[in-house]
Amino acid sequence: MSDIYLGKGNQDVFLRGKYGNRHGLIAGATGTGKSVSLMVLAEGFSRLGVPVFLADVKGDLAGLSQAAVLGDKLKARLDRLGLTQWTPAANPVVFWDIYGKNGHPIRTTISEMGPTLLSRLLELNDTQEGVLNVTFRVADDEGLLLLDMQDLRAMLTFISENAKEVSAKYGLVAPQSVAAIQRALLQLENDGGAAFFGEPALDLNDFMRQDMSGRGIINVLAAEQLILKPRVYSSFLLWMLSELFENLPEVGDLDKPKLVFFFDEAHLLFNDAPASLLQRIEQVVRLIRSKGVGVYFISQLPDDVPPVVLGQLGNRVQHALRAFTPRDQKAVKTAAETFPANPLVNVVEAITNLGVGEALVTTLQEGGIPLPVEQTYMAPPTARIGAITPEERQVVRGRSPVGGKYDTAINRDSAFEMLQQAAAQQDDAPQTASGGSASQPAPANQGPTWGDRLRDFLFGTSRRQGALEAMAKSAMRSAGTNMTNRVIRGVLGGVTGSSRRSSSKR
Repeated sequence: MSDIYLGKGNQDVFLRGKYGNRHGLIAGATGTGKSVSLMVLAEGFSRLGVPVFLADVKGDLAGLSQAAVLGDKLKARLDRLGLTQWTPAANPVVFWDIYGKNGHPIRTTISEMGPTLLSRLLELNDTQEGVLNVTFRVADDEGLLLLDMQDLRAMLTFISENAKEVSAKYGLVAPQSVAAIQRALLQLENDGGAAFFGEPALDLNDFMRQDMSGRGIINVLAAEQLILKPRVYSSFLLWMLSELFENLPEVGDLDKPKLVFFFDEAHLLFNDAPASLLQRIEQVVRLIRSKGVGVYFISQLPDDVPPVVLGQLGNRVQHALRAFTPRDQKAVKTAAETFPANPLVNVVEAITNLGVGEALVTTLQEGGIPLPVEQTYMAPPTARIGAITPEERQVVRGRSPVGGKYDTAINRDSAFEMLQQAAAQQDDAPQTASGGSASQPAPANQGPTWGDRLRDFLFGTSRRQGALEAMAKSAMRSAGTNMTNRVIRGVLGGVTGSSRRSSSKR
């Protein structure tokens, strides 16, 4: 069976597994059943062997790891649907948490995040973003790894101290802009964002696992704290989409997706996003399906998703909307206009009168033809609906297959350490009258440039062979970027994609 049973309308309603990569939307007012519908879809994909990623912003999706308890309300729903073969069951779940408290830590490197997305995360203006791009370029040119915030701070300090020389080669760098970026980094650190940067960096292959029985792993990101920092939350999920888009190969249309990605609180992704970013998101949503990835947005109102993206979403589950305000009334009209017509369903009337656990559903059927909208009584998940105890979470985390890989942080030599050693070397070196070092005197009336000093320390073969060798080994082990190839970074990657991870990381 390659279909996911969603519920019953005038007929049984299914989501076809082969069209799971055509993306989707789950919308509706608070308390109408969006989270339960998400759980049904996540369980269904898992049973098909498809790994799932979702963010648990309220703590209630963790119940996917525990079997449901059959109570009176659940029994009544099963009887109405005629589900005589329904059995409570837990799902294979791995818990993740950027802060490392309620799941395995998720980390990436500064280099992998890239200057464009990092600028959004730091809320920089165009001038400050330009300075950040220069900082990344200098780090690339000098072979310095940017792994964590300490590395970026050190690199910014170096840029500020050598602003004149850097500006002459790369364009104007104002110390005031550097100071503004440093202040933004401090704010991000106060928000807990520093925990996201470092090593070991996440290998997306660990999101795309199956258990021993062939069921897809459901990766649950504990986001109760993260959602309080909307910019960090949305930037993190954007980074994940970027990594998937850039690193997964083209596979065309498969019998089922390779991964399904649920993006809860989708309005946070699009709020205040510049036009260039929206264009990139639209490109990725349109093209990532050919890499076997389905993206499902969850939000209260369908118009939280821009029309250009909404048009790419082939599978829709619309719970009740309350038309109290002009915007609500507009959202009802928008939702009604985007559903395939069904003469048996008055969408405008139904959408405001749906009960909890009911939804208007359309999915792609054979040939990619949309199912005429069905007013659907939704099926329940086999897992618990609601939160779990810390003890239950610990049991699930204890049997995770990836805990040993991510639970212990690694801090190896990178830009901070290399710049620190370079500064110490300059302090220790005897100076000539002209300002150069004794081993490499500067030309008359001219001291060594910042680039000379760095290259002398990092790449000098006579006195710094050990440092060069360490740097080479460090670069080979890099989980971030192949600096010597000057990887082009972008918030959602180039449309052609680029692989930035080294094979040794995998």
